[in-house]
Amino acid sequence: MLAGLTAVAIVAAGLVVVFGGGGLLCATREPVLVSVAAAVDVAPAAMEAAERFNETQTSVGGRCVLVQVTEQSPATVLRTLIGDRAGVLRERPDGWIADSSAWIRLARQQGASALPAGESVVATSPLVFATRSSLAQRFSVGRTEMNWRMVFPATVRGRLTPNSDEPDIVRVPDPSLAGAGIATVAAARDVVGTGPEADKALTAFVRWAQAGSAPDYRSMLAAVDDHTFWQRPVVIVPEQSVWNHNLRPSADPVVALHPREGTINLDYPYVVTATDPTVAEASTVFADWLKGSQAQDIVRRAGFRSGDGTLGPISPGPQIPSETPKTRSSVSPQDIDEALRAWSRLAPPTNILVLADTSKHMAESLNGTTRISIALDAAKIGLQLFPDSTHMGLWEFAEGLGGLKPYRERVGLGPINEPETGQVVRKSRLAELTGTITAHPTLDSSLYDAILGGFRKVTSEYREEMNNALLVITAGKDDGKGTKLPELLDKLRREWNPDKPVQIIIIAFGKGVDHDSLSRITAATNGSLHEAQEPGEIIDVFLAALARRLCHPTCKPAT
Repeated sequence: MLAGLTAVAIVAAGLVVVFGGGGLLCATREPVLVSVAAAVDVAPAAMEAAERFNETQTSVGGRCVLVQVTEQSPATVLRTLIGDRAGVLRERPDGWIADSSAWIRLARQQGASALPAGESVVATSPLVFATRSSLAQRFSVGRTEMNWRMVFPATVRGRLTPNSDEPDIVRVPDPSLAGAGIATVAAARDVVGTGPEADKALTAFVRWAQAGSAPDYRSMLAAVDDHTFWQRPVVIVPEQSVWNHNLRPSADPVVALHPREGTINLDYPYVVTATDPTVAEASTVFADWLKGSQAQDIVRRAGFRSGDGTLGPISPGPQIPSETPKTRSSVSPQDIDEALRAWSRLAPPTNILVLADTSKHMAESLNGTTRISIALDAAKIGLQLFPDSTHMGLWEFAEGLGGLKPYRERVGLGPINEPETGQVVRKSRLAELTGTITAHPTLDSSLYDAILGGFRKVTSEYREEMNNALLVITAGKDDGKGTKLPELLDKLRREWNPDKPVQIIIIAFGKGVDHDSLSRITAATNGSLHEAQEPGEIIDVFLAALARRLCHPTCKPAT
């Protein structure tokens, strides 16, 4: 509804529109109506500002300007502006207040190139680490400072689980929905730097963040108040959301803590999106008014800092630090955009077929047990890295297993959280098989035949919205009774489609691996080869393989 709408009167002279709660604010035959889409957290302040603006009876070309603000997700507005058909607004807005300039840059990159330059920043709010007051005191006693490395799982920080003086979970907003999530990815990328190890760490962060990300700040802060699940929860949110959350009285209020390395300031830019020249002019007038003292007082009373960042919230309360936070100056707008691209590559679910070698080579001894035991222990660990959105299947291979084909399907490729048949979901069935599959001491390896068959299976069931891969767990040998290496390589090169790429990832256990042949196979699909001796190495292997999404399809051959 238009802010302050009270009546629409039809009189003999024509249409007269009356807005406002206290009298005649705009009376005109043809008012210029400006619709503004605002991000969830800034929308209430923008609505109040629009009501005050409408009271000024500002005109453009002799016509009164009236502004209507609605709460809209930045992702929905972006899809609308770039011309998507699904998940869009019914009508294109005339102005947009996003919760990060990254959304506007992304819109321009994806097709909305006509958006005018020079957007104005309405408000700012630094990212903070938020937790209960009692937990903040506990962290202080334990001399634990909030820092960006806390967004990574404990394994990246050199231990299996967090210690008792650390958060047991640090939840981040979903970067596909919230500017704070985009900025968090950028900070994580900045902390770990660049290179293969950094890519693995970032991949671990994305996997970890996916499991705990939330669609909005309200639900994240509500989870901090919940004592029944996590013991020491911390969430990364804009400072303003903590201010807003604490409007409700609590015996243990949420406090905002600054990370020791410096934070990132979220900006809330206004960009004119109207295509009609008159409406665009009116939208620009409102944008300019938002930079004035009256509008800035409104956003500061709502818990934001001023648009230029120099003035803090009005009456912030004891849970908001009074000092201006140190910013992480090394994170540039370009870094934020690159972080968003990295997330978009790492976050999509996986469509993966696993080939398990059960030939005689897997029955051989390795470190006091058999290769198959180590491989299956590794697979059990690796299975935990895949979220419920994964599609997965399992084949085993050895000469003589499958009748006409030297491999057989144990679990068909499909959603991991759904049953293939009956009541047992694929994930449970896969977990069961990691404890029951055995090697066949008398059967030769049909590695090349299985790779070709598996590659064709994933290719035929390619899913556009997923990363598609063939994962081969093997002793790394083929006994030459079927497809030969030159033939396999020729078919892979001819059938691999760069527009629908399927990666072959090979994990070879033990010594005596045919390294050269396997490297040529993985290179043909821009995949990767990994050699392992212990089950625990599987986490590193999976993260390294997944990290190749950051450069795919231009990655250099990797082993």
